[in-house]
Amino acid sequence: MNVELLGLVFAGTATDRRTAMADFVEATLGLRRVAEANVVGGDMFGLPDGSRFAVADEREEGSGTSRTIGFLVADLDAAVLELRAAGVEVDEPAENDRHRYAHFTAPDGELYELVQEH
Repeated sequence: MNVELLGLVFAGTATDRRTAMADFVEATLGLRRVAEANVVGGDMFGLPDGSRFAVADEREEGSGTSRTIGFLVADLDAAVLELRAAGVEVDEPAENDRHRYAHFTAPDGELYELVQEH
């Protein structure tokens, strides 16, 4: 069985130039900042379709810029089990005021998320 992906709901960047990037996203790209619970070390922006774009501090000092993409799933717990059954390491689910989510690293070495809406 495969994980059933329903869409993209989230993209983010983690960078040592967070303030400059957040200012660019707001002033040049025209996205509006949104208040979101449990966003630590970052700024969240809303897009017209309801998806979010986050600008955060780099994950580890000196690690440079990295990206993450959030895939929408109907059942986060089932999707996590599917990935783990396929041998993928998946973080324990977490949540904010809008979503439950779990991070995983794909074979390309990049960070992704499974996201379930509340």
